[in-house]
Amino acid sequence: MNRGALVMFFGLAAGLIAFQGWSSWRNACDGDDLSCQLAWMRQDLRLTDEQFARVVELHDRSSTRLQQLALEISRMENEFEAFEAARRSEGRVDFLEFARFVTERRRIEAAADQSARSLIAATADVMSPLQRSRYLALVAPASPSGASPD
Repeated sequence: MNRGALVMFFGLAAGLIAFQGWSSWRNACDGDDLSCQLAWMRQDLRLTDEQFARVVELHDRSSTRLQQLALEISRMENEFEAFEAARRSEGRVDFLEFARFVTERRRIEAAADQSARSLIAATADVMSPLQRSRYLALVAPASPSGASPD
């Protein structure tokens, strides 16, 4: 019984240590350290120090606007849920208010799309042609509309 408990204890301890090590390696960035979050670009794309500093500057400059747009999109999602709850409970919809909502949502999503595309394009402009093609291949699937920036 003691031997089984000891094996179980050491197995659990080894598992926890391995998980902690993997977690710290995987989530090496703490908080809002932009340089740390963008370190993959420096490594994968082999950016020079000057290129990397410019990329960090571009992302830093656009992050406030992108975060603001993300908050507006979140607010619009909450507003849509309120429209849907009212429709379910009351069985009616204020179509003028809903049309205003749709127009506003489209405006915000277009602004977010344009801001993201501008950031991707500005970041790509910092790079050499080879780096740019690799970067665009990496971000295109995640970029707005799934296409490379204009």
